[in-house]
Amino acid sequence: MTLIKTTPPKLHREARLAREKLHLEGEVPDGVLRAEIDASWRRSLSHGVHFNGKYELALESGASLDVLLASNRLLIDAALPAIDYLAERQGKEGLIILANSDATILSVEGRADRLKGSGLQDITLGACWSEAARGTNALGTALVESRPTMIDCGEHYLDRLTDFSCTSVPIYCPQGEILGVLDLTREGPLGRVHDSTALLSMAVSQIESRVFNASYPNEIVLAFHSRRQYLESPWQGLLAVSLGGQILAVSAQACQLLHAERSALVGRRCEEFLGVDGLQLLSRLHQGGVGSLQTAKGEFFYKALRAPQRSINVSTPPRSTAKTVKPPPDLEALAGSNVRYARALRMARQGLANELPVLLLGETGTGKEVIARALHMAGSRCDKPFVAVNCAAIPEGLIESELFGYREGAFTGSRRGGMIGRLQQAHGGTLFLDEIGDMPLALQARLLRVLQDRKVAPLGAGEEQDIDVALICATHRDLKRLVEEKHFREDLFYRVNGISVMLPALREREDFSGLVTRLLAKLNAPGVLLHDDLNRLLGGYHWPGNIRQLEMVLRTALAMREPGDTVLTLDHLPDSMLDELSATERPSSGSIRENELELIRQSLDSHQGNVSAAADALGISRATLYRKLKQLRS
Repeated sequence: MTLIKTTPPKLHREARLAREKLHLEGEVPDGVLRAEIDASWRRSLSHGVHFNGKYELALESGASLDVLLASNRLLIDAALPAIDYLAERQGKEGLIILANSDATILSVEGRADRLKGSGLQDITLGACWSEAARGTNALGTALVESRPTMIDCGEHYLDRLTDFSCTSVPIYCPQGEILGVLDLTREGPLGRVHDSTALLSMAVSQIESRVFNASYPNEIVLAFHSRRQYLESPWQGLLAVSLGGQILAVSAQACQLLHAERSALVGRRCEEFLGVDGLQLLSRLHQGGVGSLQTAKGEFFYKALRAPQRSINVSTPPRSTAKTVKPPPDLEALAGSNVRYARALRMARQGLANELPVLLLGETGTGKEVIARALHMAGSRCDKPFVAVNCAAIPEGLIESELFGYREGAFTGSRRGGMIGRLQQAHGGTLFLDEIGDMPLALQARLLRVLQDRKVAPLGAGEEQDIDVALICATHRDLKRLVEEKHFREDLFYRVNGISVMLPALREREDFSGLVTRLLAKLNAPGVLLHDDLNRLLGGYHWPGNIRQLEMVLRTALAMREPGDTVLTLDHLPDSMLDELSATERPSSGSIRENELELIRQSLDSHQGNVSAAADALGISRATLYRKLKQLRS
């Protein structure tokens, strides 16, 4: 295969002039280089790297190479399957390079023979490609920046690398420190940037999983996620737990799922986060298959990657062989007594039936996915798939493959036949994009095109397939403000904002008792009641976590019941939870004018627009109410 140089001559000239100006005057012409490349070039100059430097072969002794490889054996063994696959897929176009945390090359695969006469003679085993030694290059710069890095033609610091582009992704160890870096170097421009970055990110995820598993041969290692279908995928969380129940290590994805920093997790007892101790966890893992845990962070599905054999005598409740499938609540029940909210949900149902997108807005925990599922079940697509994707829960480098899928063998460990993207899985049914405000800006353009053309192509594939989906999106963020700040595309905003529904916060709802009753029924306790003291305590709390937080409080109280208890009291809650719930003072939000208008609006809603009844409830005359409305709205 003959490699074709496609770098524009103008870019070559500008890059050369930028190098000469940087070398002679210590500055770069404005507008020539990207900000991160500009910073890297300045670092390269400070290290004394000459932009016109020739290649330097690493003349390592055999003994030195043996020590290098032996000291990095864990990383090399974990990366070998990924490198073999990437070399088979990308090696005809360039090089697949693995380096350690010092940017010293541990492995090179691909068509190195084609590139040896092109300025890359020193990409060889044992050579150091740090920024300090070779200037700006994706491999070395990714280690400095601690993030995926792309260097296009003309952006390398060394003049002899002008014709090449490269993409690098750091590899992290279970403790969160950089272990190495994986790089793809090609002759010619970057081309399909998203394909390269996504493939490398998925390969790195597989490498990190192997390193994680191999690092704890005698401990409990499990994969988990809040969605069952994400197990055995690159974005599952990984957790290492000692037999004594101490958390030893967590992956970056696990930190995201548990909403905690690594420093706040490592060293803690696993029951604080998983609700079971080490031996109980081990007992469950030995039962095999996929299990689930109810935790303070919600429900998690898990699967054992490593479960040491040990004699166990732990009393665990028998596992239910079948679950009763409960029909989802209808929209009227979800709206409770809020007339305005019920009207908005009816309009959303009708809009969805007429192929209009629905946008659910509201604070975190207000039940946006519950509403989305109810809208799906209320429509003609109820017997078709409902596919939910949380755009904030999937790492940025993997969300594209999650949505669009990938061809067979897109990364090491991928299942035969590739992966069907969530868009294709939702064909004929409903696609729910939760937290769409957190979708990466670069991916928004591709999603917009799919929504316009109703066609989708898997990652790395050229063919497009038709899709037919009803679209529901949700976010707790202010999309209009994100549009103004250029963090969300304006054209995509108008594409997803068909029928907008504002979900009320729990503290604003007037059907609190009815909501508690529905939640208790959902938790298999339909005959359980709340004692008056507990009811008053819950009713006076400001609920920053909304319905999700209320459900966890009820779940905790139910777990503390003695056999035969049918009334939940204050005694069924732990002291820490009682202390939190006793903080009854609600945080002030907005101005007096805003609060007064909200009180008037709530009173009108609760009295179905009857001005006289609303005024009586507020303790003011009808004329005063009209006057207040006029003043406030002006």
